[in-house]
Amino acid sequence: MVKLTRAAAAALLACAVALPATALPATAATPTAAAPAAAGTSAAAALELPAPTGRSGVGTSVLHLVDRSRTDPWVPEADGRELMVTLHYPAARKAHGRPAPYATEQEARLLLQGVGVTDPASVRALAGMGTHSATNARPAPGRHPLVVLSPGFGVPRFTLTAIAVELASRGYVVASVDHAYETSGTAVPDGRVLTCVACKALEEGRAKGTDVTAARAADVRFVLDRITGPHAAWPYARSIDRSRIGMAGHSIGGASAATAMLADRRIDAGVNMDGSFWDTLPAGGLGDRPFLFLGTDDETHRPGGEDASWDRTWQALDGWKRWLTVAGADHFTFSDAPVIQRHFGLPAGPIPADRALTVTRAYLAAFFDEHLKGVPQPLLTGPSAEHPEVRFNQP
Repeated sequence: MVKLTRAAAAALLACAVALPATALPATAATPTAAAPAAAGTSAAAALELPAPTGRSGVGTSVLHLVDRSRTDPWVPEADGRELMVTLHYPAARKAHGRPAPYATEQEARLLLQGVGVTDPASVRALAGMGTHSATNARPAPGRHPLVVLSPGFGVPRFTLTAIAVELASRGYVVASVDHAYETSGTAVPDGRVLTCVACKALEEGRAKGTDVTAARAADVRFVLDRITGPHAAWPYARSIDRSRIGMAGHSIGGASAATAMLADRRIDAGVNMDGSFWDTLPAGGLGDRPFLFLGTDDETHRPGGEDASWDRTWQALDGWKRWLTVAGADHFTFSDAPVIQRHFGLPAGPIPADRALTVTRAYLAAFFDEHLKGVPQPLLTGPSAEHPEVRFNQP
């Protein structure tokens, strides 16, 4: 049986797929109320993601894609499977564009409602958070590897913006995907907002985790078709090197990276950030393709931990692999949540927000630099004095 938690104190989401109920740690099994804003914190104060560290400026485009060849698994009467995709990419040196917003106010309002933050100033602050990217800026010349990002269940794609902008500044095109009816709120161009119909389906036992990962794998295949195939939906599609594609995700988005790799050989490398695997890999693993585990350094995601799916999947992987855990991290460390939690005084893991994002971005960039760009990364060979929080596990 799937356990669904709502408004967990450390979670910036409306709902999240957790481990099977029998494997849940006690702290994750019981939702708690969100804490009020910290004393002295102004919700209206400027809110900004950490600046990216790469050499390139970053452009942003948003696509609305509809796959009418499929019935939406959560809303069958919908006109196909509807996806919103944000593309971050290296911008030309002298390119200009309007600063890209973090989210729409509707999306920000629905996300914050899940943790009990409802005042209009907070909503505006989150929606307007600085992203270090410019809308529809002219792309840098050349072709760049593509990384697809899939967020946690119940969480919009914009909660992975810090990772997306960092990778784009380092020479990647990054496609962050909102999976229809699986987020607290996804705004589409005609003014509708798609909310989490899937949350109720899982909560009532009418669906399971494998239904989510299967839908997301199909979503990613469609997105790849539409941005790398003939008659691409993105005007700058020539910026993508179709021979170098990776995928990373948070929570069930990370589990979906493995599922999508099984379904689509175009995906060359994958990362699961703290997600329980719902699908069992076949005997051949991922066909010798590299895969990274990046999770919490605790009783859940250390080898032999409560999430047995990590041990099971690790044994099935047949290519390059690493199992890294981060001291002081909680489940939402591997997203923009630490910045948002700090600003609004919400409970979070012990690791400071800046360190959380620094560690996550450094190891994802190193992984894709090695496996999509072919540049060996000493950071992936063992413990680093620069990142003492990171444990290299040897199951």
